[in-house]
Amino acid sequence: MKKIAIITDTDSSLPVEIAGRHGIRQVPITIHFDGSTYTTGVDIDDRLLFEIIDRQKKLPTTSAPSPSAFASAYEAAFKDNVDAIVCICVSSKVSATYSSAVTACEMFPGRDITVIDSLNLSMGQGFMVLAAAEAASQGASKEEVIDQAQKTGQRTHLFAVLATVKYLAMSGRVGKLAAGMADTLNIKPILTVREGTLDLLERIRTRKKALERVLELSHASVDGKTIQRVAFMHANNLEGAQELQDQLCKLLPCPPSAIMTDFTPGLSVHAGSGVVGVTLLTN
Repeated sequence: MKKIAIITDTDSSLPVEIAGRHGIRQVPITIHFDGSTYTTGVDIDDRLLFEIIDRQKKLPTTSAPSPSAFASAYEAAFKDNVDAIVCICVSSKVSATYSSAVTACEMFPGRDITVIDSLNLSMGQGFMVLAAAEAASQGASKEEVIDQAQKTGQRTHLFAVLATVKYLAMSGRVGKLAAGMADTLNIKPILTVREGTLDLLERIRTRKKALERVLELSHASVDGKTIQRVAFMHANNLEGAQELQDQLCKLLPCPPSAIMTDFTPGLSVHAGSGVVGVTLLTN
């Protein structure tokens, strides 16, 4: 039986303890503020991210892990005597991470490394990674591990509610006047993942109605199927995520092992502080 290592990046939003439990290595996304570089999961989290943003009144830039960062993860895995590596990356439509992971493979000629473009992000990607790790631990072949991950990605549904559009305005995605009007009118955009990108789904007046709409969208996405996994994500809004969990799990039969996690800085910088969301994996 081949020993297969699973590697991903921190845009998967996987909690460190869960990744560790399954032997998953996460290569970090980096954040850059005026010449200072921070590494997700090492010296920056969502709380510090927005402390700096609000102090500097501007957004940082983010960058994909370098090929050398992936090469280090690959090398560490091979030192653990694995036979093959499956690396599952955040969607190539939102990041150069996949390209870096592929480039790193050139440093290991003849070694068995497969890099997958998840076409997903946050816990949509995270559930793919977990599925791959579980299949690998159960003795599945590399082809079966990849198939399990890809099929999982096709059964995920992600919805998120922005607390404010001011961070979108800072990024230039929304004009400052339009953002000010949106916040004045208490408009809460709802986002989802479509074709590998984080996309605006709807604009809803008031936070309460936006959360109600997320519940409706979640119910429709389940459509009589079983929820195999569920995760609640947030950026500096644990209370809001817990509220969403309470409401959704009253409406739908949630599995007992719901995951509560941060979006992590590589994603949170785009969604903004206060965002809450849910990812559902159905059968």
